[in-house]
Amino acid sequence: MTHQPLVTPAWLYERLSAPDIVVLDASWYLPAAGRDPEAEYREAHIPGAIRFDLDAMSDTESSLPHMMPRPEVFASRMRALGIGDGQQVVIYDGMGLFSAPRVWWMLKTFGMRDALVLDGGLPAWIAAGYPTEEGEAQPRERRHFTARLDNGAVADAGDIARALETGSAQVVDARSAPRFRGEEAEPRPGVRPGHMPGAKNLHYASLQREGRMKSPEELAEVFTAAGVDPRRPVLTTCGSGVTAAIISLALETMGHPARGLYDGSWSEWGADPQRPVEKG
Repeated sequence: MTHQPLVTPAWLYERLSAPDIVVLDASWYLPAAGRDPEAEYREAHIPGAIRFDLDAMSDTESSLPHMMPRPEVFASRMRALGIGDGQQVVIYDGMGLFSAPRVWWMLKTFGMRDALVLDGGLPAWIAAGYPTEEGEAQPRERRHFTARLDNGAVADAGDIARALETGSAQVVDARSAPRFRGEEAEPRPGVRPGHMPGAKNLHYASLQREGRMKSPEELAEVFTAAGVDPRRPVLTTCGSGVTAAIISLALETMGHPARGLYDGSWSEWGADPQRPVEKG
């Protein structure tokens, strides 16, 4: 049984001063966006929000972008941020719903049951007339954080290959249709354009309206149109493991949690000459 992972700005505003609530600004942008999440945080963030740097909190030793770190490393970094066991974490980003779902997935996969996403993110918070504050993040007291990695939730290339071969799970790619079809060059050097043979394409933007998640009924229509049955096992993938989590979040809101997320995603698969690539 899943609980609803999305909360509204009004829900968060009512609870903002609660001692067990922690708000994370998890804004992260693709280089092409030309936006600086650190500078934007200093200019305006939800009062009391902690800055969660996705790149710094990921595996900094991997050649692939924002891979899951080792549990003990993640636990240490969370403690340093002042985030601990028993707290309720609400995550938002500066685009509405872009990078926050990835951080939600990370926290859930490391055993944090009470992780929620602010639907519509900072834009929705500001549009609702709620206050922001400026300046650097205030240091917080260290807290104990226990990281228990759910290995089954983190898919690797072998899991994806088996699912495609056997049909044991649907592989759903969150990239845009032109990237999926291989009509655009990949942003990372050495990564071939195209997709995994047998994968389904469901662009993450089709799950949203103005930065907010569509209703479960509308989501069901989007999945059906993409040829995906939410009631059957789903493995999510994308360019580098960020927007795949938007599909995972959508499935969770529908009451059909994804089986796993392919952490290496196309950055790994498309760069591996041993892996088949299809275009069109």
